[in-house]
Amino acid sequence: MHIGLIGLGRMGFNMRERLRRRGIDVTGFDRNREVTDVPTIDELLASVPAPRLVWVMVPAGEATAALIGELADKLDQGDLVIDGGNSRFTEDHKHGELLAARGIHFADCGVSGGVWGLENGYGLMVGGHPDDVQRALPVFDALRPEGERADSFVHVGDVGAGHYAKMVHNGIEYGLMQSYAEGYELLAAKEIVTDLPATLRAWQKGTVVRSWLLDLMVKALEEDPGLASIEGYVEDSGEGRWTVEEAIANAVPAPAITAALFARFASREDSSPGMKMVSALRNQFGGHPARPARRSHSAPDALPVP
Repeated sequence: MHIGLIGLGRMGFNMRERLRRRGIDVTGFDRNREVTDVPTIDELLASVPAPRLVWVMVPAGEATAALIGELADKLDQGDLVIDGGNSRFTEDHKHGELLAARGIHFADCGVSGGVWGLENGYGLMVGGHPDDVQRALPVFDALRPEGERADSFVHVGDVGAGHYAKMVHNGIEYGLMQSYAEGYELLAAKEIVTDLPATLRAWQKGTVVRSWLLDLMVKALEEDPGLASIEGYVEDSGEGRWTVEEAIANAVPAPAITAALFARFASREDSSPGMKMVSALRNQFGGHPARPARRSHSAPDALPVP
């Protein structure tokens, strides 16, 4: 199987490599000349056999909309486009209708796994027609984890369902990270706890709060005790806001996710140890840049690690 992959950033670059390791031919395009396989999208499309499968992995919003519009003009009837970025599910309907008018198929795929997906595989949530999902199944099989974790793929429903599921997934992620960060800050605030890193490590096995995020929390502290090198400034990429908006629209109470979103807004006003941990976790699992501390030495609010 031979596919085109447009967008070779933090996620797309590793996805291309994982697909190739598992026998999928991939021609990739990116504006970064250091990572692209071909210099133009036209050359990518010329290299992929018909009917083409083109995976889009670019930032949500205007970048994705512009690319879908370009592909609508350049692809042929029967080709399939999969949007694997973090587009809002309402945009999937627009993109699907635009492409369908040209006889081009469309599916959306929420992808989770961050920078660790190359080795560990990705969680995949797909929306689209069953025939289109079946057609792309070799690609999904190559991307998802192997062995006992091979069920981390789901055909959620029609177009838009994949990104809706990923939106809720990321909203939950906001709440989980905020809870871990608040616990971290509370442990460090009282001198009664004399070995904070060891306390977190003790939670990693056998406890009800064990998780991959907790593992990454421990790893972040091992790499930067006290998190002195970063500020507690945390971006939000949209999914948390959309989750809260959907909760309001459907009268579903979501206090933990909403509070976690507002905490990110508060982080931009004044740095805090807890929000440093949220920033560190986002860097650990997704490679999201952490804003460097303003000073090279430990900031006054950096937490001491005994």
